[in-house]
Amino acid sequence: MARLADYFLVVGYDLEKRGGGEGQGRILQRFPEKDWEDNPFPQGIELFCQPSGWQLVAERQPPSFFVAVLTDINSERHYCACFTFWEAVDNPQLWKEEASEVDEEGSGEPLPAQLYGPKSVVVVSRLDHTEVFRNCLGLIYTVHVDSLNVPLETVIGNLLTCTIPIAGGSQTDESSVCSLNLVPLNLTCDWLLGCFQPEEEESEDSSRTITLGAGDRQVIQTPINDSLPVSGCSVSQLFRQLGIVNVLYLFCAALTEHKILFLSSSYQRLTDACRALLAIMFPLKYSFTYVPILPGKLLEVLSTPTPFIIGVNSFFRSETQELLDVIIADLDGGTVTIPECVHISLLPEPLLQHTQTVLSMVLDPELEVADHAFPPSSIQPSTQKIQDKEIRAVFLWLFAQLFQGYRWCLHIIRIHPEPVIRFHKAAFLGQRAQTEDDLLTKVLDGMAFARFVSERGPPYRPTDLFDELVANEVTRIRQEETMPRKVLSHARELAQQLFKNENPYPAVAMHKVQRPADVTQSRPFTAPSCCFPHLDEVTVQLFIDHANAKLKSAPPVVRPELKAMVPSGPPLVDFVDRNGNVLANSARRLEVVRNCINYIFDNKMLEAKKLMPAVLRALKGRAARVCLTQELNQHVLQNRAVLDDQQFDYVVRMMNCTLQDCSHMDEHGIAAALLPLVTAFCRKLGGGITQFAYSCVQEHMVWTNMQFWEAMFYSDVQKHIRALYLETDSDAPSTEAEGVSSAEQSALELASEQSRLWPTLSKEQQQERVQKEESTVFSQAIHYANRMSYLLLPLDTSRNRLLRNTGLGDGESVSNSYLTNSIAGSMAESYDTESGFEDAETSDVANSVVRFINRFVDKVCNESGVTNEHLKALHTMIPDIVQMHIETLDAVHRESKRLPPIQKPKLLRPTLLPGEELVMDAMRVHLMSDGREEATGLMGGPPLLPAEGAIFLTTYRLVFKGTPNDPLVGEQVVTRSFPVASLTKEKRISVSLPMDQFLQEGLQLRSSTFQLMKVAFDEEVASDLAEVFRKHLHKLRYPQHVQGTFAFTVGHSAKMVVEHKTKDKNQSLKTLSKNLVKSAKRTIGRQYVTRKKYTPPTWENRSSLPSEMDEDEISVCEEPDQSSLTLSSTIRSSDRQTMSNVVERACCRDYQRLGLGTLSNSLTRSKNEPFRISTVNRMYTVCRSYPGLLIVPQSVPDSTIQRISRCYRQNRFPVVCWRNSRTKAVLLRSAGLHAKGVVGFFKSPNAPSAGPSQADSTSLEQEKYLQAIVSSMPSYSEAGARNTLSGFTSTHMSSSDSSDKLRQPKIGALMKQVMGGKEDMPGTFSRGALGQKARVVSLTPSRVSSHRTPRGKWGSIRGSGRLSAYNPDVGNRLAGKDSSQPNGGPADTFFRQQRAYLYIIGDKAQLKGGKQDSFQQWELVPIEVCDVRQVKNSFKKLMKACVPSTPTTDPNMSFHRCLEESEWMNLLHRVLQVSVLVVELLDSGSSVMVSLEDGWDVTTQVVSLVQLLSDPYYRTFDGFRLLVEKEWLSFGHRFSHRGGQTLASQSSGFTPVFLQFLDCVHQIHLQFPMEFEFSQYYLKFLAYHYVSSRFRTFLLDSDYERIELGVLYEEKGERRNPQVCKSAWDYIDRLNKKTPVFYNYMFAPEDEEVLKPYSFISNLKVWDFYTEERLAEGPAYDWELARGRQEERVAEETVSVAGGERPDTTAPKSQRRVVWPCYDNTSRVLPDAITKLLQEVQVLELELGQVSEKWKDTWDKIKTQRTETRLESRHSFSSSLLMSSNLSHQRRSQGVYLQESSVGSSINLALDCEASAGATPATGRTSTSTLYSQFQSTESENRSYEGILFKKGALLKPWKPRWFVLDKTKHQLRYYDSRKDKECKGVIELAEVEAVIPGMPTMGAPKHIEEKAFFDLKTTKRVYNFCAEDSLNAQLWMDSVQSCLSDA
Repeated sequence: MARLADYFLVVGYDLEKRGGGEGQGRILQRFPEKDWEDNPFPQGIELFCQPSGWQLVAERQPPSFFVAVLTDINSERHYCACFTFWEAVDNPQLWKEEASEVDEEGSGEPLPAQLYGPKSVVVVSRLDHTEVFRNCLGLIYTVHVDSLNVPLETVIGNLLTCTIPIAGGSQTDESSVCSLNLVPLNLTCDWLLGCFQPEEEESEDSSRTITLGAGDRQVIQTPINDSLPVSGCSVSQLFRQLGIVNVLYLFCAALTEHKILFLSSSYQRLTDACRALLAIMFPLKYSFTYVPILPGKLLEVLSTPTPFIIGVNSFFRSETQELLDVIIADLDGGTVTIPECVHISLLPEPLLQHTQTVLSMVLDPELEVADHAFPPSSIQPSTQKIQDKEIRAVFLWLFAQLFQGYRWCLHIIRIHPEPVIRFHKAAFLGQRAQTEDDLLTKVLDGMAFARFVSERGPPYRPTDLFDELVANEVTRIRQEETMPRKVLSHARELAQQLFKNENPYPAVAMHKVQRPADVTQSRPFTAPSCCFPHLDEVTVQLFIDHANAKLKSAPPVVRPELKAMVPSGPPLVDFVDRNGNVLANSARRLEVVRNCINYIFDNKMLEAKKLMPAVLRALKGRAARVCLTQELNQHVLQNRAVLDDQQFDYVVRMMNCTLQDCSHMDEHGIAAALLPLVTAFCRKLGGGITQFAYSCVQEHMVWTNMQFWEAMFYSDVQKHIRALYLETDSDAPSTEAEGVSSAEQSALELASEQSRLWPTLSKEQQQERVQKEESTVFSQAIHYANRMSYLLLPLDTSRNRLLRNTGLGDGESVSNSYLTNSIAGSMAESYDTESGFEDAETSDVANSVVRFINRFVDKVCNESGVTNEHLKALHTMIPDIVQMHIETLDAVHRESKRLPPIQKPKLLRPTLLPGEELVMDAMRVHLMSDGREEATGLMGGPPLLPAEGAIFLTTYRLVFKGTPNDPLVGEQVVTRSFPVASLTKEKRISVSLPMDQFLQEGLQLRSSTFQLMKVAFDEEVASDLAEVFRKHLHKLRYPQHVQGTFAFTVGHSAKMVVEHKTKDKNQSLKTLSKNLVKSAKRTIGRQYVTRKKYTPPTWENRSSLPSEMDEDEISVCEEPDQSSLTLSSTIRSSDRQTMSNVVERACCRDYQRLGLGTLSNSLTRSKNEPFRISTVNRMYTVCRSYPGLLIVPQSVPDSTIQRISRCYRQNRFPVVCWRNSRTKAVLLRSAGLHAKGVVGFFKSPNAPSAGPSQADSTSLEQEKYLQAIVSSMPSYSEAGARNTLSGFTSTHMSSSDSSDKLRQPKIGALMKQVMGGKEDMPGTFSRGALGQKARVVSLTPSRVSSHRTPRGKWGSIRGSGRLSAYNPDVGNRLAGKDSSQPNGGPADTFFRQQRAYLYIIGDKAQLKGGKQDSFQQWELVPIEVCDVRQVKNSFKKLMKACVPSTPTTDPNMSFHRCLEESEWMNLLHRVLQVSVLVVELLDSGSSVMVSLEDGWDVTTQVVSLVQLLSDPYYRTFDGFRLLVEKEWLSFGHRFSHRGGQTLASQSSGFTPVFLQFLDCVHQIHLQFPMEFEFSQYYLKFLAYHYVSSRFRTFLLDSDYERIELGVLYEEKGERRNPQVCKSAWDYIDRLNKKTPVFYNYMFAPEDEEVLKPYSFISNLKVWDFYTEERLAEGPAYDWELARGRQEERVAEETVSVAGGERPDTTAPKSQRRVVWPCYDNTSRVLPDAITKLLQEVQVLELELGQVSEKWKDTWDKIKTQRTETRLESRHSFSSSLLMSSNLSHQRRSQGVYLQESSVGSSINLALDCEASAGATPATGRTSTSTLYSQFQSTESENRSYEGILFKKGALLKPWKPRWFVLDKTKHQLRYYDSRKDKECKGVIELAEVEAVIPGMPTMGAPKHIEEKAFFDLKTTKRVYNFCAEDSLNAQLWMDSVQSCLSDA
C-alpha cells in the first residue's frame, strides 16, 4: 500500500520579500510538518507553483491546475499537483511601494483599485494520479469558496491518510472511509474519534471508493501491472499536436540521448507531452534530467551538457533561441526544430516505413479510403483514450522488433547472491546483420538500455506485456511485418491489454465531486468573500497520527509477488540469414572450404593449393567463416593438433583471412570461435620447441579491443557456471527424464531455477554456492590473462610493433613513453648495471600488455564480484605470466628464423630496350587490383590480379612482372609498366595482402599514360629499401636538367643519370649557340626586363660553353634594319651548314609547298608576292619561342616587326602559318595582346590623341600590319582595293559557286555557338546534335544533284543521317542578307552586314573593352578559352574516371558520371567547335588570326586542327609529322614545362595540351576513317611517347633550347648506337617499313577534301587509349618489347612440340585459343584480315626462300590492280576494300562517291609518280607523298651519280645491296634500302674520306663476282668495303668519288 498524498502545502505570495520588480512565493503551511522517513520533503516547490514568476495582477484570474514533476537525489520522481487561485491583497505597505514605483516610471496611468496575488494549494505525491489530485484540490477549493459546512482540516486530514495499493486493479480506501455528510455537525469530533477504532467488518467490506468527507466519492483505479506506464490520452494528444514524423524524430532523439525541449503556453500540456514521450519509450526508461515544467528562474539548466527532456513556457521562447544543440518542439505551433549540428539517427529503413504506415492508419483511418469511389459511410478513429493505447501498442510492436532475441545475447556471470548479467552487444548486432545501423548501435550503448538489461535481464522475476510479446509473438510479428492491416489488428489487441491495465473496472467509474457553485451555474467568476483560512495544524496532525497507529496495528497486507521464469523467445539465428547474401552462404562455397581443410589434414597439399584461392574468396562470407571454425574444431584432439610446416602454414593463412574480414567488434563471433583454436594448432620446431598458431595471427585489431575480451570472458564464465550447476543438479537424485531436460537447459533457464530455489537453501549451502561461483570466475580470469598475453605479445618482442598500430594504449597516454618509466624502474633496482637499457625495448611491450590485462581484470572482476584478495593475487600474477610468455616466445622466434623460407614464385626479369638499364634490383611485391574490374575476375574470366612478382625500376620504365596468385591462371605472366617520365602521382598506402595477415606498406603510382600500379611490398623487402626505391624513382622522374632524361642518357651507363656536361656536336653549332647567347645578352637589357611571365633558366645552367670563346661574333647593330640583310650576307661560311639545316627544317619545306615564299631567291624575288620569309628571328632575339624563319607580309619591314612584337605576350606577334590554296585566305597565329596593347588596338584611327605617344605609334604599326595581311588577299585586290565592303561581297558572291552559297549560312550559327549564346549550351548531353531552334539544312547529295557536289564534308554519325546543326538565320547576316528573324538575338549588335576580310579569334576576357570600328576590315570574335588549370584538373578527373584506384558501388561514382564530371569531353567539344568555325571562315575566303592566351597552348591546338581539317596533305604520314614539327615543336609549345619533365617544372604539374589535340584528331579520325593515311594506333603511339621521354622529339620548350643543347640538327650518320632512335619520327618510319601497324587500310582520300566534324558531346567517343590495358605485355607502344615477347611465346610453343610428344599428324591441331580483352593484345592476337593476309604472304615468301617484299609494295600493287579492275567493271564497292573490319565507321553517304573519288585520286597518283620517277611506275612510295607535284625533295636535284653497291656491314654484319647516291652539292655519299626509298639510311661525309682504293673480297662477300669489282673507302673513322656489279661499275664509282674529292 502507498500513501495517496505525502504532503499538503499552502503556498502564497511573499509580501515581505518583494523587491526588484519580481515577487517570491513562500510556503504558508505544510502538513505533516515533520518529514516522512521514507520520503523527505522536496525543496523549492514554491518555484514550481508559479513557473513564470510570482506577480500581482490587477484583475482576478480563473483558478488553474497543473502537475509539476520534481526528481530527488535518488532519481525518485515527486508529482506536485498545484491548484492556484487569486486572492485580493490588502497591504498598505504594498500600495505605497507600488505607487512610488509607478511615479518613478512616470507612466501617469491610474493605479489599479485592487491587486490580486496568487495562492496555491499543493499535493506532493509519489503516485501520478492527475485526475484524482485535480478532484481533491478542487474539492478543497470548493469547500473554501462555497463555505460548505465541512472543516477544511477534516478534508485535508482525510486526503493525507488515504492509502491505496500501488498496483493490482481498483481498490478501496481501507482506512477512514469518512462520510461526514451523514454525521450531524455537532457530533463531528466524536465521530472522528470513533473512526479511529476500526471495526473488523468495515475493513472487510471493500467499497471501491474514497471520500474526503465533503459529500464526495471517487474511484481510484490503480493499474494492474505497475511496470507499464499510465498515459491517459497524452500520447494521442502529442501526435495530434506535432504529427507522426515529428514525434518519430523526437522519439529517436530521446532514444539516442539528445536534448529535447518542449514549448507551450499551457503547463499541463507540457507535462502531458513529456509523459507521452516517456510512455512511447517503454520498455526503456528515461534516465536523464526530466523536468516537464521548468521555472523561469532555473533556465540556465538548459545549457547543461547532459541530455534532458524539459518543458518551458512559451513565454521564455526568446531565451531558448541561442541553444545550439537542443531540439525544440513547439506544441502550440506543431513544429520540431532540429539544429544543424545535431544529427538524429532514424529507425532502420523498412521498419521506419512500416511504423509510419501503421501510425497513420491509427490516427487517420480515412486516409486509406479517401480515393475510393464509394467510401464507407463513416470511418471514425477510435476514441481518444483507445487511440492513445493503439499508438502505444504500435511502439511496443516496434520495440519487440528491435529487441527480438535479446535474451539470447545475455551472459549470466553470477547467479548468487544476486544475478549479474551482461549483454553481448556485438553478437546481437552481428546476428541481426545490423552492425552498420546507427540508431540501434547508439541505443545499445545508451544508459536506458543498460538499465533495461539490469531490470529485465534476471531470468526469475515478474513478467509484463513486453516480455510476453518478445517471447511468444515474434514469429507472428515477423510474418506480418510487411502487412500493415495485420500489424494494425495486432496493435489493437495489444491496445486492449494496455487499456485494461489502466482501467481495470471501466464500469465503476462513478465520480461525485462538488464544484464551486458559480462554476456549475456558469455565472461570471466571483471572488471568495475571504482569504483562504489558516488551518489548524493540530487537528490535521491528529488525523495523520491516528492513521499511522491504525496502520501499524493492522496486519501487513502481503500481495504475493508473481515471479516466474522469463521465457527467452525464439533464438536469433533463424531470421538473420534471410537478409544475408545468398551467394555468400551458398552450399557450394562451404563445400569448397570443407574439402580444402580435409585435403590439408589428409596431406594432399597439391589439391589444397589449388583450392586455396577459392577458399580465401569464400571466406569473405560469414557462413564460410563459421564453417571454417567448425571444421577446424573437428581436427583438435584433447586441445592440441600438431601439424607439419605446410599444413601449419595453410591453416594460419586461412585463419588470417577469416580474421582480416572481421571487424574489431567480432559481431559474428568468428574471432571468439577461433580463440581456442589458435592455442590448439601448433607445429614442432627444432630443439623440442613448439610454435602455436597464435604467434602468427596477432596482427588483427580485434585482439586489442577490450569489449571483445570482456564478451569472450563473460561467455566462458557463463559456460562454466552452467556446468557447475548441471553437476550439482545431477548429483541430486533425479529421474532420468529430468536429467535429459537439464542437459539441454540454457544458462538463463538454469539461473532462473536456481534463483527460485535460493530462498529454500540453508545459509551454509548458500555460502558454498557463492564461493564456488567466485572461484570459477577467478580461475577464468587467470586463464584469460594467459590467453591475452598469447595474442598481444608479438613473436619478436623487440619489434615494437604492438604499440604502433593497436589500440592498447587507449585510455592512458601511450605517448608518455613506457620506455622512460621502465628505465627509471630498472635503474632504481640495479643502479650500476646496464640491464635497464638492455631490456628497455622488451619491457616496453611487456609493460603495455601488463597494463592492458590489468585494466581488463579490474573491470571484469569488479563486475562479477571477485573478492579483493583474489584481485590482488591476480595483479601480482600477471607480470609473471607475461614475462614467462616472453621467454617462451624468444625461443620460438629463434627457431622459427631457422625454418627454410616458404617457396615463393621465381622472379621473372623483364625484357629491356636497347640502352635501357636497371637502376635497382628487383623488389618482390604484390600487384593489387585497383578499381578496374576486368582483371579481377569479377566480370567473368579468371582473376589475374592480385599477382605476385617483382617491380623493376629502369632508366626508362617502371615495370611489374609476375604471376597471378590464383593457381588456375598461375602459368600466365602479368606485366604492367609505364615510363618513369609519365608518373603523375605517387602515394603511400597500406594494403592487406589476400594471403597474409599483415597490413603491408605499399605504393600507389599513377601515370599519365593511364596506368595505375598498386603494389604492396613483400615482407622480405626492408622498409628502408622501399624508401630508397621512392627516392630513385623521384630522381629519375624529375631530373635536374632535361639532359638527365632517358632520351639523353640512353646508351650511357645508369650512373650518368646525374647531371653531366656534354661535349658539343660540331664547331659550327657551337658558334651559333654562342652567338645566340651573346646577342640575347645584348637584347636582354632592352627587351626582357619587364617580362615576368616566362623567365628562361639562367645562362649558367643553360649552357656549358666556356665564356672566353668570344672571337667569332656576329655583328648586329642595336636597331638594325634587318630587312636589308639577307641570310647569306649576315652569316659566315662556318655557319652556313647550320643555316642550311634551318632551311631544310620542316617549316621551310612546308612554306615552299604552300607557296608562301622561298629563301633561295630572297634577293631577286619579285615584290608582288604578298608574303616573304623573314629572318628577323634567326638569332631568336625577337621571340625566344618562335622558329628562326617566319612568314610575314611582304610590305612589313623587319624593324616594324620588332616593335610590334612587344605588344604581344611573350613577344609572339602574328605570323602566317598556312594558306588556303583555293581562296588564298591565310591562317595566322599569335599570342594574346598585353593589356596596353588591347587598348591601343581598339582605338579608332581618327580619334584625337593627346600627343604622339609610344603606344599610339605601336598600335598604328599594328594596324598597318593587319592591313598588310588583309591587302595580301586576292579577294581584297579584286575588289579594286576600295575601302567599302560592298564591292567585296558582290564580287565574292558572284565568283563563288553554288556550293558556297549553300554553305554560307553555317558560319553565323557556328559563330554564335562558339561565342556561347546563352540559350545554346553545347555541354549538355541531352541536346544532341541539334540546337533548339535550329533549322535543318540538309546536305545530302540528292538535294544538290544539279550542282557540283559540295566541297567540305560533315562527319556522319551512324543512324542520324546527314543533318547540319546550324541556324541559317545568323549566317544570312554574315552572307549579307537580311535576317528572317525579327529579333535577331544577341548577335545583332555584333555581326555587321558584310563579311570581314580578317577575323581575329581572341579571348573574351581580353577583348571586353573593345569597340568595333566599322571602317576596319577585320572583326573580333571573342571566345572563352579553356584555362590551362581547367585542362589540368579535368585530366586528373579523367584519369580517376578511367583508372579508379578502388572499386566503388556508389552510383554517383560510376564511370560515366565521373567522365561527365571531369568535363574532358566538354573541353574537346570547345576546341573542335572553334576549329570548325575557323575552317568555315577560311573556306569562305576570310583570313583568320588565332590570338589566344600565350599563343602556345589553345592557339596551337586550334591552328593545327584547322590545317588538318582543311588540307589533305596533313592527313598523311609526312604531312602530320610536318604539322607537329611546325606548329608544336618550332612554334614553341612548352613540352617540358607542361609535361613536368624536370625538377624545375615539377611544381607546375602535368597539363596534357598535346594529348587533348591528339584526342581531337582521334575524334575526327572516327568520323572520317577514309581520309587519314595513319591508323588510330599511330595517334596512341604519339600520345604514349610524347610523355615517355624515350625520344628527344618531344623534349624541351622551343627550337632555341633545342639548338642550345645541340639536339635540333643531329646528323643521321653520327649515331653512336644505331639501335637507339633519338627521334620518334625516325622510329615510326623504320617501323612502318617493317609492319603496317601505323597504316590505315581504309585510306582513300578525296581531292581537296575539307573535313567538318560534328563536335557535340553526344558525337564524341571516349578514346580507348584511356581505358585499354594489356596485362600480357604491358603497353603496346614499345614495339621491340612486344615483339620480343611474341617471339618468346612462339619459341616456347615450338620447344614444347619438339620436347617429346610428337604432334599427332592425323588429327588437325586446334588453332583456337582464349583471348582476354584485358590480358592479350587483341590487335596482335586477332589481326584484321588485311594484316593477316600480308603476314601470310611474308611467311610464304620466306618458306619459298625468296627475298620477302615489303608490305607496302605488296599493298600498293593490290591497290593499283584494284583501281584498274574498277575502271573496267564499275560496281559499287570493291571487295578488297571491304576487307577492313572497321567499316562500321564508314562515313560516305553513297557508294558512288567512294568509287568516283578513289578512282580519280588513284589515277592521278599513278600519273604523278610516273612523271617524277621516270618510266617505271613507282608504286613503292606512299601514293600521297607525291600528291603535290610542286613539292619535290631537294635531295633529288643533287644526285651526281647513283646505283646499287653491295656494302659490308660493320663488325660481323653480312654484305647487303644498297642504293647509293653520290651528292656533289652536299659533299656526301648517302645510301638507301632501295631505289624507291626516300629515307636515307646512312651518310658518309666526303670531307672525312682519306682515300678510295681497290679492295679484296672478304668473308661472306657476294659469290660469282670478279675480284676487281671490290673497292674500299677509307675515312678517318673506319674503312668501308664495297662491291659493284662488275669491275667496270667499280671503276666508275671510284672515279666519281675521286673527282668529288679533288673538286673540294
